[in-house]
Amino acid sequence: MTDLAALERAILTDIDAAADEAALEAVRIGALGKKGSISELLSGLGRMAPEERRTAGAAINVAKETVTQALAARRAVLKAAALEARLAAEAVDVTLPTRENGIGAGRLHPISQVIDEITTIFADMGFAIAEGPDIETDDYNFTMLNFPPGHPAREMHDTFFFAPDETGERKVLRTHTSPVQVRTMLSQKPPIRVVIPGRTYRNDSDQTHTPMFHQVEGLVIDKTSHVGHMKWVLEEFCRAFFEVPSVKMRFRPSFFPFTEPSLEVDIQCARKGGEIRFGEGEDWLEILGCGMVHPNVLRNCGLDPDEYQGFAWGMGIDRIAMLKYGMPDLRPFFDADVRWLAHYGFRPLDMPSLAGGLTA
Repeated sequence: MTDLAALERAILTDIDAAADEAALEAVRIGALGKKGSISELLSGLGRMAPEERRTAGAAINVAKETVTQALAARRAVLKAAALEARLAAEAVDVTLPTRENGIGAGRLHPISQVIDEITTIFADMGFAIAEGPDIETDDYNFTMLNFPPGHPAREMHDTFFFAPDETGERKVLRTHTSPVQVRTMLSQKPPIRVVIPGRTYRNDSDQTHTPMFHQVEGLVIDKTSHVGHMKWVLEEFCRAFFEVPSVKMRFRPSFFPFTEPSLEVDIQCARKGGEIRFGEGEDWLEILGCGMVHPNVLRNCGLDPDEYQGFAWGMGIDRIAMLKYGMPDLRPFFDADVRWLAHYGFRPLDMPSLAGGLTA
């Protein structure tokens, strides 16, 4: 029995020393496996006398039960330690903000946002949206809009001309969205009320000009429209777009080949701390050009100027975006810098509306 007690102590020591479940399993097999030390003692009971077998069997079974309980207790300790280590390794800091999904992280470009704002305002006034191609004929881009031969806008330093085609015609990248006015008047009968947002191209590049930029123009053609209607439309647009209760506008005589009379429009503003605020102050800022559609343009589009008249206006989308949202330089609009877009961009699902606010 002395040997059994020593064996039991040795096995219990090995159990306590097991560093992980694999080591503990090795101790169990060495003691209780088919050829384990305690199992071999039990298998030798058959060779003993009945009295000796009874005494030795009881002692061996007690030792086996002690070892079994020690194995179970140690296994529970090792499992708890392994679980704690795993939890520590896979810990998640639930106080960290969740990552935004694709829709939440994406941003709408300010140009797209401003175009949505513009079309929302004019749609509320009953205007439709008109579009046309970026590549235009000289006829639509200049001639039908009453640009005389030799006009400076036709020169190479201002207009991007294509190489002549097989007929000798040289198409252009449109210098304004006005050709869409021509296309609309040729394809629709009055009354016409359209706004025309789109890309335009001129050979110019600096802090406030880029070779490709965006314009929006408007056109109204009917039998009774006049300058008073035009002034109301433009005042309502500026009030809604800049989200101020009222605006003061100043109309100055100017010249555009496709309108007569032609006017440039200034809007009242205040310049404070590098910011421009509209609807207040004593300063003025030029914002757009407008006028009554020239009779020659109406004739070129098959409309009788003695029966029909109308007005048109145009402004730079990039420019009014810079003014409204405080962007100092036009060039980053086209740099594809995601950092700039993250700062100035808009959430894609926040659609502008006059009821909820354009930038709510």
